[in-house]
Amino acid sequence: MKFSISREALLRPLTLVAGVVERRQTLPVLSNVLIEIDGDQVALTGSDLEVELIGRTVASAVEQPGAITVPARKLMDICKSLPEQAELQLSVEDSRVLLVSGRSRFTLAALPAAEFPGIEDTEASQELSIPRGTLKRLMDATAFAMAQQDVRYYLNGMLLEMQSGLLRAVATDGHRLAMCSRELEVNVDEAQKLIVPRKGILELSRLLDDSDEPVSLTLGPTHVRAHTGDFTFTSKLIDGKFPDYERVIPRGGDKVMLAERAELRQVLSRTAILSNEKYRGVRLYLEAGNLKVMANNPEQEEAEESIAVEYDGPAMEMGFNVGYLIDVMSVLGEDRVQMTLADPNSSALLEEPGGGDSLYVIMPMRL
Repeated sequence: MKFSISREALLRPLTLVAGVVERRQTLPVLSNVLIEIDGDQVALTGSDLEVELIGRTVASAVEQPGAITVPARKLMDICKSLPEQAELQLSVEDSRVLLVSGRSRFTLAALPAAEFPGIEDTEASQELSIPRGTLKRLMDATAFAMAQQDVRYYLNGMLLEMQSGLLRAVATDGHRLAMCSRELEVNVDEAQKLIVPRKGILELSRLLDDSDEPVSLTLGPTHVRAHTGDFTFTSKLIDGKFPDYERVIPRGGDKVMLAERAELRQVLSRTAILSNEKYRGVRLYLEAGNLKVMANNPEQEEAEESIAVEYDGPAMEMGFNVGYLIDVMSVLGEDRVQMTLADPNSSALLEEPGGGDSLYVIMPMRL
């Protein structure tokens, strides 16, 4: 294998593909990126056996096609450190990869391409085409609520639900829930529910932009595959039953508060500085026209701030994890936020005034 390529043509797909590669691997070949040359096409593949990403780019000259795997991080760091517009030449010599650029010369350890494990193809049960911006919005609006390392493994991911005319993303870690829905001109033979693991969601979101260009989704019984531009992304699905989120969404709350989102976020961020570092609890005291935010910690330090709000119901006091409230303020798209409550012990429902495409549920804390 021997080919030449510009630094920029190699760096963008390599950076995204290297994001999939885990630093600590059970198989040495999994810390490598697979480079395949076919014609003038260069395909770069990274995998951790759960998520696989293939990026494609074009070589400026190919002397000999072939395939080899090289350490992903080292190759990426070398490319980043070379000057802009540099021309790179890669060739295989004695089971090592030689990279030459100008006066720079690097020899990298390599492993045979045959050792690189691929994610097996499964039969597709459904194919859809969705605007990239729509799918990115659904993920970005809900991803923060995914659990990280919960023993309830089905919470360590995001539920993507597809019905005719509707696409919905739901994430929960058991203490809060985020849901975003978009109407779509898609026809689905039967409603589909997939749980995509956390890492798959984060990597797929990095690939997408806010454009109306389509991303093609192929749904299988155990995998989801997305084709977007020069990238093919594949993720295993989590085999489990996602909680019935409809039952978690509080209905019938009659106490509605409206506040300026950015101002409330700043108040919460400042008050959070003196909250208990472990539990992150703040007390909200809501009365007509005013919301008081209070926090204290084991060192007897206290913070208190008030903010003008639209509210004319009875006075209430409740406790919440301040990090959960700030997360919601960070992803809402409107300038104002609406909070609906039933009583101090029930969950809060947060959304854009009048609805919007997303809603958030936060369970209260006892303080």
